[in-house]
Amino acid sequence: MYDELTPSDIKRMEEEIEYRKLVVRKAALEDVKEARAHGDLSENFEYYAAKKYKNQNESRIRYLERMIRTAKVISEDSAADEVGINNTVTVEFVDDGSREIYKIVTTVRGNSLENLISNESPLGKALLGKKVGDCAHVEVNPGVSYDVRIMAIEKTVDDGSDKLRSY
Repeated sequence: MYDELTPSDIKRMEEEIEYRKLVVRKAALEDVKEARAHGDLSENFEYYAAKKYKNQNESRIRYLERMIRTAKVISEDSAADEVGINNTVTVEFVDDGSREIYKIVTTVRGNSLENLISNESPLGKALLGKKVGDCAHVEVNPGVSYDVRIMAIEKTVDDGSDKLRSY
């Protein structure tokens, strides 16, 4: 299984890896040394907390490196009148007429609480490639589906404000 990532996703992940290796790793190792110097490790909460933080940082580095290594690189480009990655889309739910605004992003930046919808989610898949006025059928699972109409497409870019998901 691979994740679809854009070149800007990979660049941001490489920047985080570099920061974690050069800044966070050094600070975490220093914290472990300092906590170890406090004596008896069997009852030293600071030591265990520092070790846990150091291990979490190393785990995050491995995770990001694996994501980059196994990624399928996809383009952020799309036709001017079609929904693509990093585009903001206004949709109307056909059943009740309500409207929502979503930004289509890759899985590493998806956050439904902030209306950042993954291109691999049912809604994201249904919207990609559609144009204003098109109806998209969203199948959540074999028993649940709904329709949305595309009301507007805004060609937005990855300005770095969408955070990478932690895991």
